Amino acid sequence: MISSQDLAVNRSDRSCVDIDFHHFTSYDNHMHDTNIGGKIMKKTELGHTGIYVTPAAFGVLTIGASQLDLSLEKGAQLIKYAFSKGINFFDTAQYYDTYHYIKEAFKDIDMSVDNKNRPVICTKSLASSYEDMRFAVEEAQEKMGLDVIDIFLIHEVRQDPDWDMRQPAWQCLMDFRKKGIIKSIGVSTHHVDVVEKMAGIPECDVVFPLINFAGLGIRKGDDFGTREEMESSIEKCRLAGKGIFIMKAFGGGNLTGEYIKALDYAFSIKGTASVMVGLGSIDEIDRLISYTEGTLPKDYAPDLSKKKIHIDQGDCEGCGACVSRCPNKAVNFGRFGLAQIDYDICITCGYCAPVCPVRAIIMY
Repeated sequence: MISSQDLAVNRSDRSCVDIDFHHFTSYDNHMHDTNIGGKIMKKTELGHTGIYVTPAAFGVLTIGASQLDLSLEKGAQLIKYAFSKGINFFDTAQYYDTYHYIKEAFKDIDMSVDNKNRPVICTKSLASSYEDMRFAVEEAQEKMGLDVIDIFLIHEVRQDPDWDMRQPAWQCLMDFRKKGIIKSIGVSTHHVDVVEKMAGIPECDVVFPLINFAGLGIRKGDDFGTREEMESSIEKCRLAGKGIFIMKAFGGGNLTGEYIKALDYAFSIKGTASVMVGLGSIDEIDRLISYTEGTLPKDYAPDLSKKKIHIDQGDCEGCGACVSRCPNKAVNFGRFGLAQIDYDICITCGYCAPVCPVRAIIMY
């Protein structure tokens, strides 16, 4: 990959947003080149954590049972391929059940903290209690074969009182960080108010918020939030020295048709060290890298004909908005009151996804 300065030049004629890669170049004292898998990539320090990550990152959820359900061999091969192409940052979670892919992919790599060229692993847990979080950390260590976990987050923090209710789990993460078992801790969230709150919490090292150019999936309290509100909260975290990496640049797959516009916007967010992208094939990895190298044609448009729609029932709140919107009556309520898709009659029109208030509907 090439430098962030070159990235800015290569995309100077893309008109959808004004690209400002200053959030990379402004941290010159916190950047270095590292040889990974034969590729030289520019990496940026994630806040003040001492952890250096590549701008393009791999969200491992996509290859797991809830989406592509790849075999262990195929999933691990994709992760290894991404690493060989220079991507060093990988995100997973206890809920995703994808630890085995990571362990298999990196079984021949020295994962000790002394190896500066090793991959960076982030994981998350929905735990609220101290004991449940302790189990989550120890499970992650065992199932990924790690002595030290780079980043551990409280998963999907929502509006108050969720943060207060999960303080025992937060205390557990702080204790593990103090022991040196976790290097950095923080939260993942779709909520504007949570991101803003983290800016004022000294113990929080990193923040993993949802944001995209269309504002899909952004929440504020019990209602929708706006892209501008999330940008403002992210800026407060940047000023507070938090490490920031973002999710859902493609709005859960709903913005994939505007691939370049979506990534241009994501990389333009000041202070963002990395953009986490769900990747499910070698072609998708190559395309993302081509984008970051500035070699992807500016008129690129992906083929969406083989896309599938999936409802993540871990996020679904059973509001029924998608059920009402489906023109083919292919979405209905399951036995737990959560939305489900009848694939025999689904026409993959995608009309259901934009009306979901929590972005539980994804296309892959």
